[in-house]
Amino acid sequence: MTARSTINCSVSIYPWLRGLGLLASFCVFSLPVRSQQLAALPDELTAAPAFLPIDDHVAAQQNVDPRTLGMIKGKVVDQSGTPITGAVVKLTRDGQTLSPDVSTDEEGQYLFINVPPGPFQVNISSEDLVSQTFSGTLHPSETYIVPLATLTIATQVTEVRVALDPIELAQEQVHEQEQQRVFGIIPNFYVSYSSDAAPLNTKQKFHLAWKSASDPVTIVGVGMLAGIDQAADRWGAYGQGMQGYAKRYGATYADIFNATFLAGAVLPSVLKQDPRYFYKGTGSKKSRLLYAIRSTIICKGDNGQWQPNYSAVIGDLAGAGLSNLYYPPNDRSGVGGVFGNTAIRFGEIAVSYILQEFIIPKFTPNLSNRAVHQ
Repeated sequence: MTARSTINCSVSIYPWLRGLGLLASFCVFSLPVRSQQLAALPDELTAAPAFLPIDDHVAAQQNVDPRTLGMIKGKVVDQSGTPITGAVVKLTRDGQTLSPDVSTDEEGQYLFINVPPGPFQVNISSEDLVSQTFSGTLHPSETYIVPLATLTIATQVTEVRVALDPIELAQEQVHEQEQQRVFGIIPNFYVSYSSDAAPLNTKQKFHLAWKSASDPVTIVGVGMLAGIDQAADRWGAYGQGMQGYAKRYGATYADIFNATFLAGAVLPSVLKQDPRYFYKGTGSKKSRLLYAIRSTIICKGDNGQWQPNYSAVIGDLAGAGLSNLYYPPNDRSGVGGVFGNTAIRFGEIAVSYILQEFIIPKFTPNLSNRAVHQ
């Protein structure tokens, strides 16, 4: 046979060989295909390429007839319908991996081959997207088409905390305190029901003192005390009548004004201490009682630490001393009297704090939401 006839023979045989190859491919891929979702899936999935097939010996290892092995394939897109490339697909059964993970191609398609029949799970994940899991049952020799997987963007929960400036927070808390009135009438401004209240600055301490001293109820209360003192002929040198009442009113108001500003504003600003009583409200009655009594000589500093209440001690001593400037000469007290009056004042404060801890909150309608009623 000549070289030319050999070439002619090769050319004439090639179409037949190619035809036989196509026929063989048609026979292999024309096996029955069963899937409930087949009609709803895009046509391009029929061209899905194979990725990392199961080990060739899987059938022998699992005692499965090779003729029953099937395929599982599907497609992954995003919310806009755009194919997702590189999504990771895991094929498992009863928590066991059936095959190495595969990744979707440029068309978003994936394919598992040589899969033993039985139930399976397909988990699809991609960075920053919500994963999806599909379950199904592969029948012998079946090509199972997984429903189209649409991965959505993972919801990101961003916590935004708007924190007030410490001064603004303190101002807000002072405003809450100014709403506190026993029976809805009597001022109760110097009590904080927030254990972690922001420290007051100098302006706020003086504001709170002025708010308390100038409150109409305070002014009316002073008038009642002056009337009681006149009826009992206290400070007899002031005499009776309107003139005597006015002097008693002035002395009583001076006592309250001095105590409020010295122990509640001036010295707390200088010594950086908080003049308020911090309601405890929790624990045993004994612990709360001791806390209330202790608070007469222990206070919270502007730094949040507990410390000796120098403001109250010095303020009450100074107030008792100043009273000698306007009391009638016969009613003025010496050093012993000043300390005696201060001791009485501390006893009164201790009683008031015990009432604050156990009684007053129950009769104060405009408490902060942080208050705990016992």
